[in-house]
Amino acid sequence: MADIKEHTTYFPPPESEGGWRYLLRDEDVRSIAGMDPEKLHLLQNIQELIFGGDSWSIVIIRNGYLVREFYTFNMQVPSRFDIWSGTKSFTGTAWGMLLDDCRENKKVTLDSPVYDFIPAGHPLTDPMKEQITIRHLLTMTSGIAGEKKGVICSPTSTNHGPFEYALGKCTNRYGKMIDKLAAEPGTVWDYSDPAIMHLALSFLNITGKEISEFMDDRVFQPIGIEHLSWDIQGGGGFIGPHTNAHRGIHVSARELARFGYLMLRDGKWADDQIVPSGWVDMSTKSSQTMNRNYGYTWWVNTAGTMWPGMPKDTYALRGYRTNKCYIIPSLDLVIARIGSGPTSWSDFGLLNGVVNSIIT
Repeated sequence: MADIKEHTTYFPPPESEGGWRYLLRDEDVRSIAGMDPEKLHLLQNIQELIFGGDSWSIVIIRNGYLVREFYTFNMQVPSRFDIWSGTKSFTGTAWGMLLDDCRENKKVTLDSPVYDFIPAGHPLTDPMKEQITIRHLLTMTSGIAGEKKGVICSPTSTNHGPFEYALGKCTNRYGKMIDKLAAEPGTVWDYSDPAIMHLALSFLNITGKEISEFMDDRVFQPIGIEHLSWDIQGGGGFIGPHTNAHRGIHVSARELARFGYLMLRDGKWADDQIVPSGWVDMSTKSSQTMNRNYGYTWWVNTAGTMWPGMPKDTYALRGYRTNKCYIIPSLDLVIARIGSGPTSWSDFGLLNGVVNSIIT
């Protein structure tokens, strides 16, 4: 196999300048990537057979090489999809960088009350909201109603703004209010889109920048992501428009893999530490005991229960319609998948297929 140091010091140029180095010959897949090309070909056939009714692409990166990429017939390399809740991990990364920026002046920390930075949230619709911290939001323990209470996304109408709804100031299109907390902050884990929406407003009020603008300047441009777009929401007489912090990133599989590769390399790109290595380490491990499978906006395998049988350092961003990016540092592996579906599937088929193709 190729030299390990050479793997860890490689960073791909942007797609417009050649993009990823990749392996075409089976013998190179074996000797350089340490993977069985026949097993990868079988994996591709299985994915196409089972999920061929959807549009998707899969990119596999190992040892700094694009080893294989699979595309349905109607997809091309630049094709982009909304990765839905995978967006949350980008939002969490922006916050990790902001917290590091504020480390010396302590303007904001993980334990800062978030409503100190959201003037529009006052007067509070529930006095317990004073207790909600940045940490609670990033770990899904804020007490703001989420999927356990039937709160999915932030459906609004022409008469109600999405941020007003998240702050508990109005109903959604179904007449549902989330003005009162469903639990005391820090006591219950619940996957909550409205909670993540708070991170867009507070980030803007602290930095003067939208999260999307910050990430473009500090992450996307430096690592060569050229064709990502990020939805906004609100406005039209309501709060906003501001970055949609919980969903709305549209990106290709190759460029999503580039973000995963940044994380794989502990937040470093060439000679620049883009994301603090401490944040990469902390955010990709269990963040609390109520759901050991969740870190700080990343899904994690710290307890070995998220993806049984996979290495415990496996972590991923995950979005609706099976948009995923898995990172396994111990195997020097990134797997990115984007597409239109399916809406429900088992991670095991893809993860197990890729990992089992690695030659011991």
